[in-house]
Amino acid sequence: MADARREFCHQLSTALIRDNQAVAVEDLCVKGLARTRLAKSVHDAGWSAFTGMLEYKARRYGREFHRIGRFEPTSQVCSACGVKDGPKPLHVRAWQCQGCGAWLDRDINAAVNVAKAAGLAVTACGAQVRPGPSVPAQRGEAGTHPKPRREAA
Repeated sequence: MADARREFCHQLSTALIRDNQAVAVEDLCVKGLARTRLAKSVHDAGWSAFTGMLEYKARRYGREFHRIGRFEPTSQVCSACGVKDGPKPLHVRAWQCQGCGAWLDRDINAAVNVAKAAGLAVTACGAQVRPGPSVPAQRGEAGTHPKPRREAA
């Protein structure tokens, strides 16, 4: 089982690093989580080993790796307006912001806040999304031209 878990972590970390220019993770207190009723799940996930793999593979492939501190309130702050609502129990998976009234999914909101804390999230409000004039995709990348068929002999 340990080899299968390690192989899965290697494959997933390699795919994430190859497919993305930057990766940001939240530094969780694994020792603290291991003292809760989730201890078996936390150890089975191998979070520490997985983030270590992400970090060294990011260096190897020339990608950015960001580790956000565990005390950053990523699941407590509204990603839309920035109001901090305070801690919520784990069974609260969605909540409404008291400041702007937006409904937020706990995990998606935390992911947006991690990206913001790492400096990876940018707003497109009033900014130019695509730099310069549009450049058409290369013929092979566009996928609109069918490949030539081989004639049957």
